Amino acid sequence: MNHGIVFAALAYTLWGLFPLYFKALQGIASVEVVLHRVVWSLVFVLLVLAVRRQWAWLGQAARQPRLVGAFAASGLLLSANWFTYIWAVQHGRVVDASLGYFITPLVNVVMGRLVLHERLRRGQWAAVALAAGGVAWLTWSAGTLPWIGLILAATFATYGLLRKVAVLGPLEGLALETLLLFPIALAVLLWQTAQGSNAFATAPAATQGLLMLAGPITAVPLLLFAAGARRITLATLGLLQYIGPTLQLLLGLWLYHEPFAPATALGYGAIWGALLVYSLEGAWHARRPAPPLAAS
Repeated sequence: MNHGIVFAALAYTLWGLFPLYFKALQGIASVEVVLHRVVWSLVFVLLVLAVRRQWAWLGQAARQPRLVGAFAASGLLLSANWFTYIWAVQHGRVVDASLGYFITPLVNVVMGRLVLHERLRRGQWAAVALAAGGVAWLTWSAGTLPWIGLILAATFATYGLLRKVAVLGPLEGLALETLLLFPIALAVLLWQTAQGSNAFATAPAATQGLLMLAGPITAVPLLLFAAGARRITLATLGLLQYIGPTLQLLLGLWLYHEPFAPATALGYGAIWGALLVYSLEGAWHARRPAPPLAAS
């Protein structure tokens, strides 16, 4: 249990520190960073799979077109999520990006109701309503939808839904997603090179090294998360998941000095209240004794 908490907390901490990495790539266009993230993530996960001699799943997946199609869709969603997040960080919108990962758990709840027809408890409905009120307030006070947070939450929640019903593990799933995206990423990078617009080719060695590190930087938190999730309860995992967006928010406010007006704080306060209600309700429900079985 303690090892599981450490693994999961490390994963969320690394995710929370992502703005530091993507800020260091400020001179590389967001699209190109995503392309390199696909390429080097594939290289890294293939190396891990080679060390573990974990290839049986690949042949099984190749014989299931629906599975391949599902992972192609999840890969595109993941790319959209990556692009939006990297763009936000590089354009001084780290605080806005953190909102997306604060509201993702509540978007998951709504999608579970709409897509999987899961029943929501009263506390969950209250949390969703409170979060919706917070988003509505942010929209009214700013005069525009908090589109960065909403896109991040929608893409990641949909991605999570697809992965929830998939049969592959985290490492194999990432390998298949990046394998399907690799031809597109490689073709675009080669086209950029031919056009003389490939920033990697002319970037300093330090920047090139950072781009190549996109592989382990993407995969290592995922592996830590998978190791932690197997060892701890969903309630504990649900509480730990707020480490990531909290760190992102703090980096945006204290390190990058992004604006955070009182009206914005009020909207975030409503969303944090919703997360508190959601977490406490989930913890209370998890501790409830199971109903006795009816006598036959």
